[in-house]
Amino acid sequence: MMRLGLRLAVAGGREAITRLALIAIAVAIGSALLLSTLASTNAFGTQNERYAWLETGYPGAATSGTAGRTTAGTTADPLWWRLQGDTFAGKEIARVDVAATGPDTPVPPGISSLPAPGQFYASPELAKLLRDTPAAQLGNRYPGVQVGIIGAEALPAPDSLVIVIGRDVASLRNEPFAHEITEISTTSPSACTGSCAPTVGTDSDGMTLVLSVVAAALLFPVLIFIGGATRLSAARREQRFAAMRLVGATPRQISTISTVESCVATIVGVALGFLLFGVARPLISRVPFSGERFFTSDLTLSPANIVLVGVGVPVAAAVAARIALRRVNISPLGVSRRTTPRPPRPRRLVLMLAGIAWLTYLASFSDIRSSWASIDQAYAYLAGVFAVMIGLVVAGPWLTYLGSRMTARRARRPAGLIAARRLSDNPQAAFRAVSGLVLAVFVATCTIGIITTIVAYNAGVADSTAISRGTIVRDFDREDAPTMIPADAQNELTSIPGVQGVAAIHSDPNPVKGPSGRPPEYVACAELAAVPALGRCTAGAAVVAVVVDFGGAVIDKSTPMSEITWPAADVSADELAEMPIETVLVSTDASRSAIERARTTLEGVFPKSVGFAPETISEGRARNTRLIDRYQQLANVVLLTSLPIAGCSLSVSIAGGLSERRRPFSLLRLTGVPLGMLRRVVSLEAAVPLVISVIVAAAAGLLTAGLFLHAQLGQTLQAPSLGYYGLVVGGVLASFAIIGSTLPLLRRTTAPEMVRND
Repeated sequence: MMRLGLRLAVAGGREAITRLALIAIAVAIGSALLLSTLASTNAFGTQNERYAWLETGYPGAATSGTAGRTTAGTTADPLWWRLQGDTFAGKEIARVDVAATGPDTPVPPGISSLPAPGQFYASPELAKLLRDTPAAQLGNRYPGVQVGIIGAEALPAPDSLVIVIGRDVASLRNEPFAHEITEISTTSPSACTGSCAPTVGTDSDGMTLVLSVVAAALLFPVLIFIGGATRLSAARREQRFAAMRLVGATPRQISTISTVESCVATIVGVALGFLLFGVARPLISRVPFSGERFFTSDLTLSPANIVLVGVGVPVAAAVAARIALRRVNISPLGVSRRTTPRPPRPRRLVLMLAGIAWLTYLASFSDIRSSWASIDQAYAYLAGVFAVMIGLVVAGPWLTYLGSRMTARRARRPAGLIAARRLSDNPQAAFRAVSGLVLAVFVATCTIGIITTIVAYNAGVADSTAISRGTIVRDFDREDAPTMIPADAQNELTSIPGVQGVAAIHSDPNPVKGPSGRPPEYVACAELAAVPALGRCTAGAAVVAVVVDFGGAVIDKSTPMSEITWPAADVSADELAEMPIETVLVSTDASRSAIERARTTLEGVFPKSVGFAPETISEGRARNTRLIDRYQQLANVVLLTSLPIAGCSLSVSIAGGLSERRRPFSLLRLTGVPLGMLRRVVSLEAAVPLVISVIVAAAAGLLTAGLFLHAQLGQTLQAPSLGYYGLVVGGVLASFAIIGSTLPLLRRTTAPEMVRND
């Protein structure tokens, strides 16, 4: 039977070879996309692990386990270590200052030996920036001589900006946040617990949920695409197998032959998919799935991934073939007589409604946000989302059947009546053609609804104004805060082209909380006038009390400081001069040259920075919302991938459907039906389930997004922007264009000789 199945797979001349080639190509594309998704998920974990050495010295890393690497022996001399965050052109720089105390001091990964005082190692991208950027904008922050390049094993991404600077023990040990360590951490940021480095890596709690949803969102359209491809010429094969049953073949023999025939093209397609993935790896590595590019070598597949795709896809194709032939095995005469399937029932809505009910429970009747572990939250949400997605596919035929009844009642022309009758006869086949696009619309609606709401609560992330882009903020710790800006530093800053003014925010050493619940801080009006990001003074005031809030939280409804008129403070200029400075702000014209020169000057004047380096208001907000930006990036990847997959699935399904129905269409042409009417029939058969299912999928997507937002963030779904509606309408129009592109096949497939050949 297996040999016969192999012969039948390639029998039939050009048609059989073309069908096998189309199936193999479709399976190759789908398999390559699945492999890319799995490899990207693995690469994210590998990328996050490369941040581990930057967790050195933090208690959260130590509690999870650390390991030392020494230059000699087994007992390490202590190493003084200080991690700082720096910024250039909106990109974060990880700066590590080190000072050795002996020959057996631990050495960080990526470098052969510790830099001596006055030396530094830089990552390739930072080394390039140092060469290409004027020293006043960047190089002056890192005095010394570059002695080497940091290797890839210490860099999370090819474009990571990292520098390791050699210092002497006497100067480094007295600086804030300097640690004496004997081991280099191997704890990734996602595994760090408690006190961890604030400037590196990504906590995996949110990414676990999002990456799971991304994988699922891509998995369903790909499986539908593969399933649609493996069903090409299904009707002709059913007729062939029915004839074999009539001459004595057993159901088991037919199942074996069909399995072999289906698996031939699928196995070839999977092999091509692995080859396509290998060729595309360098291109995939350039896609910033998590906000940063991957090293090509990080895009690896685990044995489980290989088995899942290499074995799972052919097995799925074999199962689909057996399910497709159930009518043949039960009654071969049913195929030959073209029996009409039973119409779908409303009970097909049960699974989708159950998924929505589960998400409603999580949103309104559970405490999932506060008492469930992150992995349990991921599983809970995925269960609901999966139920809704599968429910949409299950309910699609009933929705199509409902649409056919409505079309029949409103039809005024023969094309509408014929299309309605054909839809009601086999709504499963009609919906199958558009099911991939329906899932793509659902995924797009969910992601856009969630991201749009978060951005709306952030007041549009308020990142587009020149004030926020051009105002640099430098915070101080109370222990080393100055009481005044040195005159030479003030002159140096204001002499930079593009710098418009400098202002200092002072804090009271003995604060009293104001009406807002926070202690006020004070600014001289003469300085505030040159820094509009701080707001305005009440007329006649010399010093005003301000409540500093530059925004940037995940949920931020605060009014920008630039729009506030501050009240006069009962503080004299002399009293203000005695108060420590909490923050220094430098207002610029938002040009890169002015921002970077001012930032470099601030770091030179106040080198003992704590926490983050001087950064613009926009950069601070971007840092605070970095995880949301990564969610947005992943959402874009899902949209840009799932929509083309859905388009390919639609084109394959429409073309396959035309091929399967060429005999009835040919008979209609022989009876005098114009070719234009047949084209209208085909268009209506695709348009009715498409429009109805897209509307239901969009509504289900918005409802799912709203329930998730309420359960996880306590937010109310905000109306999507015009871009969303443009995306949906554009997707529907593109689908109509794909349908139209297949219509020329009607002339060839419905020619009179086709009836004779059949």
